Amino acid sequence: MQLMQAIHRAARLTIAASALAISSPAAFAQQPTAGAIASGKELVAATDAASLFDPLIAGVIEQAKILYLQQNPGLSKDLNEIADKMRSDLAPRLVELSDEVAKLYATSFTEQELKTIIVFYQSPTGKKLLAQQPKVVDSSMKFAQTWANALSDEVVGKMREELKKRDKAP
Repeated sequence: MQLMQAIHRAARLTIAASALAISSPAAFAQQPTAGAIASGKELVAATDAASLFDPLIAGVIEQAKILYLQQNPGLSKDLNEIADKMRSDLAPRLVELSDEVAKLYATSFTEQELKTIIVFYQSPTGKKLLAQQPKVVDSSMKFAQTWANALSDEVVGKMREELKKRDKAP
């Protein structure tokens, strides 16, 4: 469940960062100030956004390991050892992702706006939002799937009725 929450949070952050990038092309024409980047990093820390990327390195390593195991299942022991070492060796690279998200924030918001956002996320309400958001998103996704399935049944039924009226029922 915790992995799914992390994946949902990572997906949300990626979507949000992409939306920011797409919606603000002019912002990328200007370099953010050092203060804005520092505030972006503070926002990343306040929202614990860096932890969203924690599963990425392990996932990439696991995919590579599976690739080699498909070619030679006898490599399992060696690949497990190599994968363990690589997870440790590559862990510091997560800073690259965190820094890029901070820059995205810094190009999309002014330094003052970022400071205002940080104050919110450090408030009790902001902390509660961060804690509850994965649950709300998970429940929303489950509801949306149920809703979409019901809508699909409704649409199929209505189409069938219309086709029958036209004597073209399947």
